[in-house]
Amino acid sequence: MNTAFRTYRFPPLADREIAEALSAQGTPEALQAALADGYSRGAERGYEEGFDKGLIEGRAVGETQGRERGAAEGRAEGEAQILQRWERVAAPMQAAIDALRQVQADYQAALRREMVELVERVARQVIRAELTLNPTQILKLVEETLQSMPPAVSAVEVFLNADDLRAIERIDSANTRGWNLIADPALEAGECRVQVAGFEADAGSRQRLQACMGQVAAQLLGAEEPAPSAGAAA
Repeated sequence: MNTAFRTYRFPPLADREIAEALSAQGTPEALQAALADGYSRGAERGYEEGFDKGLIEGRAVGETQGRERGAAEGRAEGEAQILQRWERVAAPMQAAIDALRQVQADYQAALRREMVELVERVARQVIRAELTLNPTQILKLVEETLQSMPPAVSAVEVFLNADDLRAIERIDSANTRGWNLIADPALEAGECRVQVAGFEADAGSRQRLQACMGQVAAQLLGAEEPAPSAGAAA
């Protein structure tokens, strides 16, 4: 005997749930109201869950960012405080270093000034000794001075220290080239003035020494201060 089997199909779950809901609510309107209420409650629950989750995540992110920002601000503030403390400690040290440098600079400048003065004194003594041994050197100074003056159309007058004049007349009177040698008590040894054709020039050794010492001072002192006067006492 053949027995035929037919496969049983369960009704869809959704249909069953709808049927159960219909049987429970009684009418389609009640079902629609229940669905709307369920949707509303689900949406509210989803919103609350999303809000709570977002709040937790936001708080975590905020705490992380806050810690990082606080750490950065604390580090910057700490570095600023350390820098301020260092500046307070370093200020007296820097002042002491600056004072030491100034003392050293003043000492070096004083040494250079003393060197210029020493060179001037030695040069002046050498010139004085040379003119004492050979007073006719003054005549060479006169010749050099005349070369920078207009050509002589009248007598050349040379004003000398009285002692220099006597020494020149005694040693080399024939070498005065017809110049009119005149004693001037106001002139120191080694000094002389030349007058020709209404012009006058200093032919003495002092102004030449001053020019030379000016160059020496420019090399050693620069623009620090003027060179010592060549008329200072030896």
